[in-house]
Amino acid sequence: MPAATKLTLYEELLLLALDDEKGTSAMGGMHTLAMGGAALAELVLLGAVRIGEDKKQFVDAEPGAQVADPLLAECLALVTTAKKRRRAVEWVQKFSGLKDFNKRVARGLVAKGVLNEEQDLVLGIFPRTVFPARDGGPEQDLARRLERAVMTDDDRVDERTLVVAIVAQSTGLLERAVDKKQLKTRKARLKQLAEGHLAGAATLEAVKAAQAAAMVVVIAATTAATTAATSG
Repeated sequence: MPAATKLTLYEELLLLALDDEKGTSAMGGMHTLAMGGAALAELVLLGAVRIGEDKKQFVDAEPGAQVADPLLAECLALVTTAKKRRRAVEWVQKFSGLKDFNKRVARGLVAKGVLNEEQDLVLGIFPRTVFPARDGGPEQDLARRLERAVMTDDDRVDERTLVVAIVAQSTGLLERAVDKKQLKTRKARLKQLAEGHLAGAATLEAVKAAQAAAMVVVIAATTAATTAATSG
């Protein structure tokens, strides 16, 4: 991948979720919810939307805002044309529910030379599309950034790494980048990251988007666990 090529926040989260060899994720829909939050945070960082400062955290499109990325443009159009204002947590769910969201993000990574697109069979019968790694460099770079954010005591973390760290922590994806045993020794630091204390003022709205995604993921996980316990 050319050095000048940048990955979106939701592309980085998908890289963490996918098994490098199998090209699949074992996380069900949790990583997709995380990616929906990352899309909202990306729009914030691009100055295309803003999130209210009150507890309701309504999302509004900036007048005349445009973005080049097709998937983000679709997300922005949803906000722009919505008949009523919606909260950040609602947009996280809506963005993650876009048709073929996972495949579209994966194919963007294929176009950037990071993933391959292949076909295989489940149980030797059912066809499916998988996206194994082609260039491991971007994920390795992300892992180094996340490890530095978690395992050091720097008083500032760059905005993009901070957003990915917050969302990845809520889904268990952070363990793909930082050893689980090490994470257990950094609870205070993880709390700092999750609460956005290490963000600059300009990044606080993106942190709100990441926190909204984390909230949606936790609610979904709790609902799934309750349903499983009830049905069992």
